[in-house]
Amino acid sequence: MLRDAADAHGLKVVSEVMAVEQIPVMLDLVDLFQVGARNMQNYALLAELGAIRKPVLLKRGMSATIEEWLMAAEYILAGGNTQVILCERGIRSFDTQTRNLLDLSSIPVVKRLSHLPVIADPSHGTGFRDYVAPLARASVAVGADGLLIEVHGDPDRAMSDGPQSLYPDQFTTLMRRCRIIATTLGRRIAPERDDGVS
Repeated sequence: MLRDAADAHGLKVVSEVMAVEQIPVMLDLVDLFQVGARNMQNYALLAELGAIRKPVLLKRGMSATIEEWLMAAEYILAGGNTQVILCERGIRSFDTQTRNLLDLSSIPVVKRLSHLPVIADPSHGTGFRDYVAPLARASVAVGADGLLIEVHGDPDRAMSDGPQSLYPDQFTTLMRRCRIIATTLGRRIAPERDDGVS
């Protein structure tokens, strides 16, 4: 169903893989495998993803150091899969005002230490809609290569993560502002499509 919807709208399918056994089932259905924060150090899974030739989005573990995150990526790279994208999604903090602490400083550090692209996930990084846009803009400003942002037409009825999901109009406004920031820094964000998808 997800594959059919993506094909109908010219989109790619990204889905989280949590076990080695799921890879063969998902292989022909997804364009990019996502490894969630809790599986960042599932080395059997990472090694198996190194043997395939599809992109892998590797989220940083909630208590992982930057070095541990990069070493986890090495398990995939060592298998010959060079299509690894790193995702900063927030680390554990003692504060309770946000779900996680989005570590913006990790983005330029990782870009200095590695050749891998790094994106930011301010939705999971904060857990609250009101904080997503400012941290998304800041992520672009510090050099993130992309953003992972949750959007829902009716967040109050979302089956998961409604409080951190932007409304579509909020997302449209955010992307326009991110384009301004990127242009100011001499960078480029893909142009908006005719159907409003960025």
